[in-house]
Amino acid sequence: MGRVVAPYGVYGWLKIQPDTEDLDSLFDYDSWWLGRANPQDSSLWRELEVETVKVHNALLVVKLVGVDDRDAAFACKGMQVAVPRDLLPPADANEYYWSDLIGLEVKNQQAVELGKITDVFATGANDVIVVKSERERLIPFIDQVILEVDVAAKTMLVDWDAEF
Repeated sequence: MGRVVAPYGVYGWLKIQPDTEDLDSLFDYDSWWLGRANPQDSSLWRELEVETVKVHNALLVVKLVGVDDRDAAFACKGMQVAVPRDLLPPADANEYYWSDLIGLEVKNQQAVELGKITDVFATGANDVIVVKSERERLIPFIDQVILEVDVAAKTMLVDWDAEF
């Protein structure tokens, strides 16, 4: 749902770069999970209660209970921010959580395997999927390119030239 980019001030506040569609979507949750590794391994994550959160430019600044000074805040730098999946609203038709796209096998219409999705990021115009195999491809996540997404089968069909 986001990541900690830096400490903010000296009292344990954090700057958060949200990965949510709406900048303030994380306001809906009373606690956040912070961690550095696979979100499926809960032993590597810790739940922290949100004390205060506000929008600051294009970032969020948050005070979490237990993160009380700059050193504690600095220790959180680079951590991912998550909330339990069962608390998220269901995705609408033809909408996907980025985490559901990671790991999908991508093929084009000519059945050429392009690789697996390793990341998704936003640009000003549209989202982009990062597909890696022997090389890395950046493919726009737009209707003209993304033809079919089957999360259950872990596959994606795209209209994309294998030479790109």
